[in-house]
Amino acid sequence: MQSKRHFFLLLSAILVLSFIWSAFSPLSRLTWWLEIAPILIALPILIATHQRFEFTQLAYVLMLVHAIILLIGGHYTYAEVPLFNWLRDTFELSRNYYDRVGHFVQGFVPAIIAREILLRNSPLVRGRWLFFIVCSICLSISAAYEFIEWWVAVYEGGAADAFLGTQGDVWDTQWDMFVALLGSIAAQCFLAKAHDKQLMLMNA
Repeated sequence: MQSKRHFFLLLSAILVLSFIWSAFSPLSRLTWWLEIAPILIALPILIATHQRFEFTQLAYVLMLVHAIILLIGGHYTYAEVPLFNWLRDTFELSRNYYDRVGHFVQGFVPAIIAREILLRNSPLVRGRWLFFIVCSICLSISAAYEFIEWWVAVYEGGAADAFLGTQGDVWDTQWDMFVALLGSIAAQCFLAKAHDKQLMLMNA
């Protein structure tokens, strides 16, 4: 119990410090609010449902990583993250690829969350159908996020360009969803055993 308390305190401290850093003088305040909105929505839900449904520590760590990626993207905008600007210029890449990292994680992290919810609250068992359904859920989440970007762009016009982060790529929406799908596949291929082990410990 004590170690679990320390675990949640550590994650909370990292999130708070990251949030403070991100909120301090971001490149675009509008973009910052738009990018961190998923955190502001998900965090109260996690807190409110914690007693009824506590996730594995792996899932919580992945959620924190995802939140930090959103906070970095909100602070700099996804097209202007300095490290990825350096990579773009050094290796003569066509764009700043931090946006792709964000969308890969948009599939990677929800895959473990969806997998855990389905294994613990549905008749589904480990196997091909679980794998397929988790991928489908993650792809749906990615598509829904693209809808949100579209609606924000229609409403805000040019003010939403930094939020969209297309960087002149006409296929950006399709790439975002494809990369999220790859993230969901990768999460299940590489983390399923570790995730199953934590689920077994939780059940024990």
